[in-house]
Order: sequence, then C-alpha cells, then structure tokens
Amino acid sequence: MSEGFKFKMAKWMPFQDQEACERVRAVKRDDFAKSPSPHLKIRILRDDEFPFRMIMDQFGRIKEAAEQGQRLVLILPQPDPLYAWLAFLCNKFCVSCKNLYTFNMDEYADMDGSIAPETWPNSFLYNMKLNFYGKLLPELRPPESQIQGPTNENFPAYGKMIADLGGADVVYGGIGWSGHVAYIEPGSEAFAPCLMDEWVKIGPRIVELTPFSILQNCLGPEFGQSGDWSSVPPKGATIGPAEYLGAKLRSSWNGYRVGNSMVSWQRFTVRLASHGPITPLVPSTMLQMAPSELYLSETLAADITPQSVENFSWYA
Repeated sequence: MSEGFKFKMAKWMPFQDQEACERVRAVKRDDFAKSPSPHLKIRILRDDEFPFRMIMDQFGRIKEAAEQGQRLVLILPQPDPLYAWLAFLCNKFCVSCKNLYTFNMDEYADMDGSIAPETWPNSFLYNMKLNFYGKLLPELRPPESQIQGPTNENFPAYGKMIADLGGADVVYGGIGWSGHVAYIEPGSEAFAPCLMDEWVKIGPRIVELTPFSILQNCLGPEFGQSGDWSSVPPKGATIGPAEYLGAKLRSSWNGYRVGNSMVSWQRFTVRLASHGPITPLVPSTMLQMAPSELYLSETLAADITPQSVENFSWYA
C-alpha cells in the first residue's frame, strides 16, 4: 500500500511492526482459514447466518449443561440485543439456566476509575439484565447473583470470583480495532508490555481506553451511530489475560461492518490477531496460544483490496 511512498506508522499506535502488517494484509480469503497455530480453528460463515450461528452456539452450550446437570461458566462480551434471542430459545424449549454463571468481560468507567453502575442505560450489566436475564421466564432464571459484571463493589475480587468456579468454560467475545479483547488495551499502563509469560498472568484492571476503542464504540447504536466520541467514557474495567487464557475455550465472533457495506475496521485487525506474531501489543493474538475458535463473516474474510479513486466515492 505504501509503494512509492515509505512512512512509519503514527507513534501512538502500540503495534509498530510494519512488515507483519503488510504480511497479514495480504492474507487472501481462500487462505484465511489456514491458521498458523495448532490451537486456533478458523471458520468463515455467510454474513446472513453469522448472528444465528453465534446465538445457537451459546444456546447449545446452555442446553447441554442443563441436560447434564452441570455448572456452566461463561465470560461474555458487550450485551448485544441478540441476547434476547438467546432468552427466547431458552424459554421456547424450557431450558433451565439455574446452573448458568455469567461474567461480563468488561464495563465502562469514568475518568477516576469509578465503574459505571448498572442503573446507567449504556452500562453493559444494565443491558445484560435487560436483554437476557429479564427476558427469561422466572422459573428458568438463575439467581441474579449468578449474572455478574464489574462493579465498584465486586471488582477487587472479580478475578477470584471466576477462579473460585474453576475458571470459565468458554470466554466469548470479538476483536477490537486496537487488537484488544475485552478492554485489555495494548500499550496501556494497566497492561504494560513485558515478557509474555509475565503479561499473561495479569488479572482484572481499570484501564484507559485507547483512541481506537473510543472511536470504535462511538459508532455503536447506544451512542447514536454518529461518531460522537464525546459520549464515550474514557476508561474501562476489564478481565485480564489471566482470565482470558484461563478459560477452557476462547470463542471469538467477528462480523462487524458499517450498515450493509463492505466497510469494516475488523477486516485488518482479525487478520493481525489470527496470522500475526503473538504479542501483548495485539492482545487478541492470545487466540493462538490455547484452544480457540475464530468465527468471521464472509465480508471480513474478503481480500483487502484498495479501490481506485476513479471507481469509488464516499458520497455516491
């Protein structure tokens, strides 16, 4: 992309390996599923089946655990309204969630590190209880104490709460623009780069959000899909690499695009996470370190092919 004009990336970008970026940018759709790691299984789904498969994956695990009378511990990402579909399936097929324990992987925090309360409509815990827990039939619900998200009260013990249950069975989530998982932000003071065997031991932290994450989030519906970066809190409370790698399985689901267009900041970042070098500067490369699944849509798997100015306009 820089042919004829050489430059270095902006200094504020945590990952600065230009050669690695050029290499993963060139990964073609037909080669995407050829994972460089024996731990990582990559599957490409049609765009129209992507949300269905994601919810069915979660429902299948809940149903199986209920039928076997086993405890199921899940770490879950930002509560998407799709969780209402998950509640619908549990209600439809009378699947008990009594043995289900869920932990939100992150939450917003203010400039002082105070975690957003669940009474704030944009908090992740508020939306988890609205979209999933509150839509379950009362007789199928677990005790409300089993539906957890980071709060000022529980955060000092958040990692221990998960560990005391034997760790998560599955940690779900996606890959952020910065290469983060949860709010494990690359290059932040809370997750300062160090030797990998030390970095992976870091537990829950309050973290300053990177410009990538703030810009990513201000495109979300909860903030009006209008790029309003002033509406996004500056910090987050998050699980750490210890909880992410401590799960028995990582299940990463990536299908973000702007409307129905081909525009997606994930197309490059998912390539970097799955085909780039393992580094704390791209936290999602942890997927290559332990048993993991990476699901992505056809739109994200598509080749990264620059369009000529003659054939493209933002305003057409």
